[in-house]
Amino acid sequence: MERSIGRFCWVLLSLFAGLASSLEITSTGPTSLEKASGQSVKLDCQFSLAPEDSGPLDIEWSLLSSDNQKEDKVVILYSGDRSYEDYYPQMKGRVHFNSADPKNGDASINLTGLKSADSGTYQCKVKKAPGIRSRKMLLIVMVKPSKPRCYAEGPTQEGKDIVLRCISNEGTTPLQYSWFKTSDSQLLPSSAVLDPVGGTINVKNASASASGTYRCTATNRVGTEECILYISVKPAPNTAGIIAGAIIAVLLILLIIAIILFCCCRARHRKKYEKEICNEIREDVPPPKSRVSTARSFTVGSQRSSLGSMSPSNLHEYGLKPQYDKIPSTEDFDRPPSHAPLPPPNAVRMAGPNLSRMGAIPVMIPAQNRDGSIV
Repeated sequence: MERSIGRFCWVLLSLFAGLASSLEITSTGPTSLEKASGQSVKLDCQFSLAPEDSGPLDIEWSLLSSDNQKEDKVVILYSGDRSYEDYYPQMKGRVHFNSADPKNGDASINLTGLKSADSGTYQCKVKKAPGIRSRKMLLIVMVKPSKPRCYAEGPTQEGKDIVLRCISNEGTTPLQYSWFKTSDSQLLPSSAVLDPVGGTINVKNASASASGTYRCTATNRVGTEECILYISVKPAPNTAGIIAGAIIAVLLILLIIAIILFCCCRARHRKKYEKEICNEIREDVPPPKSRVSTARSFTVGSQRSSLGSMSPSNLHEYGLKPQYDKIPSTEDFDRPPSHAPLPPPNAVRMAGPNLSRMGAIPVMIPAQNRDGSIV
């Protein structure tokens, strides 16, 4: 019985000794790597075999999922003396075995054109029955800062607070910002307050000496980018003069508007008045009184015709008629007919034969009413 127990213990010791000398991972390099996007990286996985490892060789690289509820993603595979490098579509054409024949003990892989999505924990698993070993490596793909944008915030005037900002839109945190003045004394203003995390520099109560060229540098563990900014601090403008000018300009504009409105209203009123005058129906008015010149011409003409047409028979009647060689005045026209003027008392009556000897020609004259109109 004791002999049987001794044999059993010897077999177990032999088995453990065989397992101890079987497949081993021999890589001793770092298990955490940081690389910049676009670069290449080698994930090292060296192994050794023992005579007892007689089964087929299988090598599997997988990207472990951070969520236990999700499956791991196989990146590359070696099985049946054949490599399967396009196993993972997101890394197609970017992942390869470092050795053309991984059976020689080199299961390392190379990743090219790194992306931020390639970050994660990778596991190298080597199987050759009865041995099986694995190794994990953490890869962090960092994005270097993009070219930052520099600008001044607020008015660049003397006596004002000027804020200089530097922002990089891309880049793996943490990012550090640094400001330098590259002109004049190459020293930042004494009142400048720098924020290396936010990328700002606040210049309080700026003076003309703050003018110049500044350089901002954005840095992380995998890269550096910079931008250049030039600022010119100008004297503060004359605020009182600007306000006075603005007030005068506003008053002039209001005056011009008032003049335009007045002219428009006046033109509109005149047009309305002319329209009303054209449409107004006027009553008939009495004709104007006879003018003196008309009465004079008519009286003198009538008198000459009367003299020329006198005959001895009507000479006596002519002497009795009033003389019309006197131009009637306005009072004579306004006087009623009952107050007609009497002929002068010393009127000379001329006989017909005398008129004939004087060359008078007898003519007939039409009858006339009292105010000289022809009947």
